[in-house]
Amino acid sequence: MVERIVVVGAALVDGGRLLAARRSAPVELAGRWELPGGKVEAGERADAALVRELREELGVDAEPGERVPGEWPLKAPYVLHVWTARLRPGSAAPEPLEDHDRLRWLTPAEIWDVDWLDQDVPAVRATLTHLGLTAEKARGA
Repeated sequence: MVERIVVVGAALVDGGRLLAARRSAPVELAGRWELPGGKVEAGERADAALVRELREELGVDAEPGERVPGEWPLKAPYVLHVWTARLRPGSAAPEPLEDHDRLRWLTPAEIWDVDWLDQDVPAVRATLTHLGLTAEKARGA
């Protein structure tokens, strides 16, 4: 049996806006949007992985919040867990450092204006519900 590998995604929120990151690599994912994050390393806690990944990918100092209920399958053996997070006071502004070429803060009305990775769509929906944000647009409804 193949052991699952957890990928943490960050629902990084600021003033009711959610941060989305556009992939630049690998080529099959380039140009599509995702929640920033990455793999939990062996022996690492998920919340610590989230903080590390946001530092590596975005150059920010973030504080993890709570886990969004649910788990979403990615390419086997990976599964996505989403955690809420916020920037710590004094943190640098996020910038795309690893595997991303653009970042965008999305209001609830703009959430479905970007081309999310297919596997991130249900996680984004669950995140909006968890955060109490509403986005009544066709793809998100």
